[in-house]
Amino acid sequence: MAQKSKSKSSKTKKQAWFIPVRGSYLPNSWQGWLTYLPFTAYLIFSLFIGWTETSSRAVAILYIVPNWVAVAVIMTWIARRTS
Repeated sequence: MAQKSKSKSSKTKKQAWFIPVRGSYLPNSWQGWLTYLPFTAYLIFSLFIGWTETSSRAVAILYIVPNWVAVAVIMTWIARRTS
């Protein structure tokens, strides 16, 4: 019986969208990549907008940091639920 549960466990790992790696999550399937790429694009977009469209560096940081924290929390929640 132990072997059956072990194979079932490995089967669910293969179906997981993300795998946990050192306190973070990395994509493990096409669904994970489909979720991860827009997340990364948004981070780059918010960084670009923060540096180019704000009046000072302090305002840029006040724009970028809350955006990144909010998106990281959402992405971590998604990854945790689908891993």
